Amino acid sequence: MTGLRKRLGEAHILVAPGIFDALTGLIAERAGAEAAYLSGASIAYTRFGRPDIGLVTMTEVAETVAAIRDRIEIPLIVDADTGFGNALNVQRTVRLFERMGASALQLEDQTLPKRCGHLAGKTLVPAGEMRGKIRAALDARASDQTLIIARTDAIAVEGIEAALDRAESYAEAGADLLFVEAPRSRDQIDAIMARLKGKAPLMANMVEGGKTPLMTADELQRLGYAMVIFPGGAVRALAATAQRYYASLLATGSNAAMSEAMFDFSALQELLGTAGMLARGKAYDPEAD
Repeated sequence: MTGLRKRLGEAHILVAPGIFDALTGLIAERAGAEAAYLSGASIAYTRFGRPDIGLVTMTEVAETVAAIRDRIEIPLIVDADTGFGNALNVQRTVRLFERMGASALQLEDQTLPKRCGHLAGKTLVPAGEMRGKIRAALDARASDQTLIIARTDAIAVEGIEAALDRAESYAEAGADLLFVEAPRSRDQIDAIMARLKGKAPLMANMVEGGKTPLMTADELQRLGYAMVIFPGGAVRALAATAQRYYASLLATGSNAAMSEAMFDFSALQELLGTAGMLARGKAYDPEAD
């Protein structure tokens, strides 16, 4: 497994697909993903059927991180929201998530309760408070290979110039990556690159239907971004498929119409590695002594 810090130093942009559990993590890894992004929004959507408005707790995210890390080996970037409190809460969050297997933690400068970066009505903590949280996170991590990503949501609240001021100050506080959330135009993206490129590796977020103009990974790489996340794409794809599936089943009384869009039982067991796991279990049977 290549460390994130080393990988982000390479010229080619890192594409981190969004996941929300061990199954989606496994599928992303099998597809060739070099890293995965555990989206807090996607946990809210899939575990609770609720929007991303600060309802997910630290322990619920930690449990999810542990389950995913038990199944996959690629680096795992974890959405840690606001750190779930003040600087001391941030330190507890960093220590816990790192023990559970996080390779990077993303912290944002919203107040509690936070909300999705592409929803209206966000509020921010003072920039100085966020800088203190970043320093607290850096002090709490056990390894400097565990990266701290500083996200600012200031564009929607204070404007692009304030967002750039905040991000620059977060880099000065020691953040390993910078994430200016929800730029609303190509001009704003260009301003981010002009001001922050070289201060720290930069991360982009692509959300279909969100505030930011959609760009490909190659386009973002040419601008100078080091990483791009697609945090909710899997949830939207699965939700659309599930909506069609349930409607079809209830209308026809059969799965036949959806069979081409489904794994059959055997194919799912192959994906999960069932045969290999059962074979490993036999090695511990009494007869194997």
